[in-house]
Amino acid sequence: MTRVVPFALGFSMLVWAGCTQADGPPAEVRAPIETRASEKPSITVARPRIVFLGDSLTAGYGLAKEESVPSLIQMRLRSEGYPYDVVNAGVSGDTSAGGLSRLDWSLEGDVKVLVIELGANDGLRGLPVANMKRNLTEIITRSQSRGIKVMLTGMEAPPNFGAAYTAEFRQVYRDLARLPDVTFMPFYLDGVAGLPQLNIADGMHPNAEGARIIERAIWEKLEPLLDKSPGTARSGTR
Repeated sequence: MTRVVPFALGFSMLVWAGCTQADGPPAEVRAPIETRASEKPSITVARPRIVFLGDSLTAGYGLAKEESVPSLIQMRLRSEGYPYDVVNAGVSGDTSAGGLSRLDWSLEGDVKVLVIELGANDGLRGLPVANMKRNLTEIITRSQSRGIKVMLTGMEAPPNFGAAYTAEFRQVYRDLARLPDVTFMPFYLDGVAGLPQLNIADGMHPNAEGARIIERAIWEKLEPLLDKSPGTARSGTR
């Protein structure tokens, strides 16, 4: 069952902190993201990709590079024999609009699966729910039009903007989960949110142990979308 209440309480105390990250994410978070996203395979044949499009939760804010959820998924893929490369397209402070604006850039290469983790910063800032729904819908439909499988992870809004906003925010993800061929994980931080022992000092971003819990939950939804012989594409193709 999704654990919402502890997350909402912890989130409400950190609205200011979450919003300020958009203006100046730490260099140790931003630099590795740009480096990873711009890397080009040195070999002739590129492996198929899984792209994680998200904010600081995806980027691995406060964690070592290898402790982020996308990095943990990469290690899991290797151990299970799946020939995919994971692209961490997480940007601290990003909203659903920001994710949409960089979608084409994020989907460069032979992308087979897109994992969407966006919306937390929309909720922190009280941005219009209708706009978030429109942005996420476009990300999903544009990705699917390229033949990319989509996994959507849900998020919860803090209670600061009232019960109506919180309910409408949650409903966006439930509505999008009903779109054709969308794999849905109801709450990205399920089992982690609101638990001090599973978060870094800010109480909002998972620590290494929390990231491992999220990785296991994502893997349960992600693995059925994968193929151990997915084929390859020449470097530079889309």
